[in-house]
Amino acid sequence: MSQALHPMLNIAIKAARAAGAIINRAALDVERLQVSSKSHNDFVTEVDLAAEAAIIDTILGAYPTHGILAEESGRERGNKTSEFVWIIDPLDGTTNFIHGFPVYAVSIALAWRGQVQQAVVYDPARNDLFYASRGKGAYLNDRRLRVSKRTRMLDSLIGTGFPFRKGDNFQRYMKMFEEVMVQCAGLRRPGAASLDLCYVAAGFYDGFFETGLSPWDIAAGSLMITEAGGLVGNFTGEADFLFQREIVAGTPRIYGQLVKTLEPYSRVIADAALADGIQGEASADASEEVVAALQSAEATAQDEAQAEEPKPVTRKRITAAAKAAESGKRGGDAPF
Repeated sequence: MSQALHPMLNIAIKAARAAGAIINRAALDVERLQVSSKSHNDFVTEVDLAAEAAIIDTILGAYPTHGILAEESGRERGNKTSEFVWIIDPLDGTTNFIHGFPVYAVSIALAWRGQVQQAVVYDPARNDLFYASRGKGAYLNDRRLRVSKRTRMLDSLIGTGFPFRKGDNFQRYMKMFEEVMVQCAGLRRPGAASLDLCYVAAGFYDGFFETGLSPWDIAAGSLMITEAGGLVGNFTGEADFLFQREIVAGTPRIYGQLVKTLEPYSRVIADAALADGIQGEASADASEEVVAALQSAEATAQDEAQAEEPKPVTRKRITAAAKAAESGKRGGDAPF
């Protein structure tokens, strides 16, 4: 890599590559994997667990006081009160992986006070490394990323993800699917949201939308998009997509058109589905706790920023007539 990287981004890249090595070794013989089900259509393998452990070991080895939010282990490790929280998906696209379909990735993001600052998404099957630092741009390997220049939905390729967990409203999703499908050139669903978001940043897609996602699915990819000149939000265009379990992203013009289409379907996933379908009950509770902590940290940071802003000085304009009246008043009140 030609450019100097932030030290924390370097650690994230080191951790992602360590996890990728574990995944690639396992991919040589996926038939031998031990697979268990967290819920309907939601799988975890020994590879997920080993990759996650390698990531956390690498991160805490460099930053032992930082917090951790990982898909499989929740907040079991790390400092639960730190303003720095690493948001980790060790193997995004597990279903693809266990079937030998080579679309999956490692996703690592670092949030400070609720705002993502560093991001890495590593595709071990292709050895593609997406990475970004806030304010420094997004890259694929050594190539700077920019979103596409397309402005018309009719010309656009849009990525999505099908609902597949208990509690997801598939019929309502089909209505969204139909509305978007008739407006664009095509819809794609590879099955790894972190890569989908990176593909928007790289200009491969012009937009993306999905419901039912968790912070570890989208934290890293969302920074890639904004650093590549795109927009990301929830279905109503608000910036709190990380917590709303719905996301839309795209080029500025395509994003606006997608929001207009998807706004009536906002918040179609019940908050209760987090504990019901994403993962085990214990780690779901931990995830809810850290999401609340991230929201609180973001609100605190915003309050502090507003408090630090200098208050505008208001100047009162005094007319000549007002000056004369004031002089007369002072003259009448002055003692002799």
